[in-house]
Amino acid sequence: MNIAHHIERGHLLYPDKIALIFEEKTFTYKQLDGLANRVANGLRGLGIKRGDRVALFLPNIPEFVISYLGILKIGAIVVSVNVMLKSAEVSYILNDCAAKAIITTESQSEQVAVADLPELQHVLIAEGEASKGITLTQLMESSSAQARAVEMDRHAPASIVYTSGTTGFPKGATLSHGNVISNMYSHNRCCGMQPNDRLLLYLPLFHCFGQNAILNAGLNVCATIILQRRFDLDQALYAINTHQVTMFFGVPTVFLKLLNTDISVYSLESVRYYFSAAAPMPFEAAQNWQDKYGLVIHEGYGLTETSPCACYNHDLKYKLGSIGMPIENVEMKIVDGDGHQVQPGELGEIVIKGPNVMLGYWNRPFETAEVIKNGWFHTGDIGRIDEQGFFYIVDRLKDMVNVSGFKVYPTEVENVIYQHPAVAECAVYGVPELLKGEIVKANIVLKAGHAMTEQQIMDFCSERMANYKIPRAIHFVDSLPKNPTGKVLKRVLRKQSISIFANVKN
Repeated sequence: MNIAHHIERGHLLYPDKIALIFEEKTFTYKQLDGLANRVANGLRGLGIKRGDRVALFLPNIPEFVISYLGILKIGAIVVSVNVMLKSAEVSYILNDCAAKAIITTESQSEQVAVADLPELQHVLIAEGEASKGITLTQLMESSSAQARAVEMDRHAPASIVYTSGTTGFPKGATLSHGNVISNMYSHNRCCGMQPNDRLLLYLPLFHCFGQNAILNAGLNVCATIILQRRFDLDQALYAINTHQVTMFFGVPTVFLKLLNTDISVYSLESVRYYFSAAAPMPFEAAQNWQDKYGLVIHEGYGLTETSPCACYNHDLKYKLGSIGMPIENVEMKIVDGDGHQVQPGELGEIVIKGPNVMLGYWNRPFETAEVIKNGWFHTGDIGRIDEQGFFYIVDRLKDMVNVSGFKVYPTEVENVIYQHPAVAECAVYGVPELLKGEIVKANIVLKAGHAMTEQQIMDFCSERMANYKIPRAIHFVDSLPKNPTGKVLKRVLRKQSISIFANVKN
């Protein structure tokens, strides 16, 4: 098997059908497959072989799709790198996976510190001038458009998607060809995807949601994908009308923005299906959407470690407020602290087992063993199940902050803030925010004799981390609440902030 068999199947069955639309460009299934073959052959010519890691540090442009497919065709491993990361963060990931090549843009290449990357042999520029390495176009022009995807074992690694770790260092969730293929077929069935569907894709391709649940799932049914660089409300609505989009995928913040904006000059009549994931959908928003448009927003639950889909609401019966039931061949249950299954209605940790569960974290057997026990992946999410078998998300065990679907771990942010010479102590945590779901907040104790402003802390962070990780609320305090052992009591800080949020909301 090979994930890239789907583009080859599309080439054979629908050679002249539009597979991808981006701005003013269109690509048929035949053209897209041919371009991917050129990338595959070009990489082979550079000495890239089965099992080698090739990083994609790219925004949502056709070159991401073409490169992704080309890498998979030769059995190499795609490493997705968040385009918002800065130089030190990028270097950590590339060194962690020992990437031999990176495909990026001229502007993004400024964050690729080649001198700090001993394993990196090739830099390919997919957009802009090649001040480092050569352009992807040059590589493809000298390569054949004929190739076939190599056969891979279902357990062979296909992609590594990095997710932040509680230690402050990203971990590479390693997904196999079998993981992704099983997941995209399940997503096809749950969502009812068909060849005549037109999917809008503005969610980042470096994220598991955009990469597997939309791109791979769409290509697997030979649908048409309308690709956009990023989410822009007017551009998204224009694309829906211009290209008669039939399936719309988003995160709760997007649906909230649509609900709170006058979009009467546009029409959503072509859209037959809505889907939300990556963060819990507010109950009121889901109800308001259903009342306004007469269609439900189907919800999915999963994580990068589950490829991502694990649960779906629902192909048989939709239940407002629920994340639904496990997709086929996947098991889910709620367990207590000892790993014992609890009764319906009782709270516990959500654990998942099935063909969607990752191989593990790249080169991190200890961290892998901490979360995969007897085949069950421990999500760190608190949930419950009702008498009908529907699952519900209640809270999180981990300190992770969910900013518009992007995961931020406090320790990672704290490690950066502590680099500032004026900071004595800090505690980072998530607080509710109407549009993003949560934002990052920092309580900071300054050293004696020092004075800082919120903006100075934000500016300091912006030079060292991705934009979504930067604290948007900063509170300078004299001390932090701690337990007798000296551990900061973040639950106290969160409770205080939630109380303030509730008072403001009311």
